[in-house]
Amino acid sequence: MTDILGSLETEAYDRQYSDAALVRRIFQYFRKHRDQLLIVTATVLASTALETAFPVLISKGLSSLAIDKSLSLAIVLAAAYIGVACGSWLANLFRKRASGRTIGDIVRDMRYDAFHSAISRDMSFYDEFASGKIVSRITSDTQEFAQVIVLVTDLISKLFTMILLSILLLTTEWHLAAMVLVMSPLVILVALGFRAMARKTSQQASRMIASVNSMISESVSGIHVAKNFRQEHTIYEQFVAVNNQAYTINLRRGLVFSLIYPVLHVVAGSIMALLLYLGAKSAVSGTITVGAWYLFITSVWYFWDPLTGIASFWSQFQTGLASAERVFALIDAPMNVTQTRSDPVPEVRGAISFDYLRFQYNDKEVVLPDFTLDIQPGETVAFVGHTGAGKSSIAKLVARFYEFQEGALRIDGRDVRTLDLAQYRRHLGIVSQVPFLFAGTVAENIRYGRPEASDAEILATSQLIGNGDWIETLPQGLETEVGERGSRLSMGQRQLVSLTRVLVQNPSIFILDEATASIDPFTEVQIQEALHLILAKSTSILIAHRLSTVRSADRIIVLRKGDIIEQGSHEQLMANGGHYAELYNTYFRHQSLQYIENARSALEKI
Repeated sequence: MTDILGSLETEAYDRQYSDAALVRRIFQYFRKHRDQLLIVTATVLASTALETAFPVLISKGLSSLAIDKSLSLAIVLAAAYIGVACGSWLANLFRKRASGRTIGDIVRDMRYDAFHSAISRDMSFYDEFASGKIVSRITSDTQEFAQVIVLVTDLISKLFTMILLSILLLTTEWHLAAMVLVMSPLVILVALGFRAMARKTSQQASRMIASVNSMISESVSGIHVAKNFRQEHTIYEQFVAVNNQAYTINLRRGLVFSLIYPVLHVVAGSIMALLLYLGAKSAVSGTITVGAWYLFITSVWYFWDPLTGIASFWSQFQTGLASAERVFALIDAPMNVTQTRSDPVPEVRGAISFDYLRFQYNDKEVVLPDFTLDIQPGETVAFVGHTGAGKSSIAKLVARFYEFQEGALRIDGRDVRTLDLAQYRRHLGIVSQVPFLFAGTVAENIRYGRPEASDAEILATSQLIGNGDWIETLPQGLETEVGERGSRLSMGQRQLVSLTRVLVQNPSIFILDEATASIDPFTEVQIQEALHLILAKSTSILIAHRLSTVRSADRIIVLRKGDIIEQGSHEQLMANGGHYAELYNTYFRHQSLQYIENARSALEKI
């Protein structure tokens, strides 16, 4: 279950990027949409110019009305004000539409890259890291990154506003304007003091969201087990603990960000009070007009808003940077399985050779210390041994799900690391111990291994197994919905769908990590029939748990702690009376008579 205390820890593939490196990386996404950004910039400048015109219009109006108190002038000024307001509204409308489109496009591109990176990771990556946290980076963190774009467009608006207002202030009363500009860096320095806190709390909040997502994903996926053991309350209590921790982290983050503006406004307000006093003295003494004084004070107030926004920008920007950092860390995560070349693999005969191969999952766990074995094309080899002997590891290495450390693995005499991985895997057919089916129909899952297969091919292949009797047990035949992970089918039916999928694929190398779940005799016979059809056409590696599967192998390899201690046929190994005979008496003997009886009863039903 989710480790509550460790939910704020970084993942092993996380890395620290400098702000400059993150900005450069983000700019690459912006550059792809420069035309849209130009439209956004133009609308931002237009709306900013119109908003800045408000204090100028009011100031000029006050000065004009002081001289000419006619109603017609007041109407003209009111009409001008309405015109500027409408123009500002339209400019903001176009700005929102353009920026919304740009934000959507950039987030979409980032999600493309993050998802592509995630599905390109090797299996060891998913064994080490929780899938829920990976999902959070692709969904939640990319959405948080959208705030970066909003902040950038706001920054452009505020910078342009400051430039216009600086010019306006200097032309109105340059002495006071100079004082404003001199004091401005103080506001920026205060805001930068929040930067480190904002970055840290944003990172913690992102990790916490990932932990909540992971907790929910794990709980929903394992709800059947929880209900079997009546542990719904335990799951709920664990979720409450994680959710409360997320609540605390988000409160802390909210506090940091809610303090930025009040502190900045206190600093800006103090400076404003001083300017208000000095400006009032100038107006009273006649140095400037009342209209000019109003324009100056209003302009200063307008000036402080974008200034505090710009000053707080970098602290608020940390939220987007923290999210971008997590997404880029996923995109940049190193590959454990690496190919030295990408040579084409038009066909595979199925010769597999392990030469003094060493494999370990980590520095402390050596699974295969010095493994050597040759498998001939078309040969069926069954691996047996106690848990941890290295059976499944051998299969995963052949599939290139893991990287070995020393020695060599050759396919048809070619170093497996020199092959184009995508082409090579097209020649592999794999059935895992717990067959996984995607939501959809039985036919769609069978077609998954060869998308171009026609409905007729799928039906014909399905009927090769027990004359298609297993299809008749499905409510809608091949159009039966399997449910999430195949939950609407029995374990035996899932195995049959997985085996049929491999039959349609027609692979050169077949890997079976046989399920241990008990199934009914009739399905057992059908599974064995499907297996024989596959074994007859391919080189096969079987991680066997059933006696019937072991005995169908051309050669049985007996493993102990990654070493081959015996090999031969079932009869030869039983005659030797070694470790295989011990395994047979422990695991397989009870299946022998049972299998015969099951097969007999199943055949009688046919």
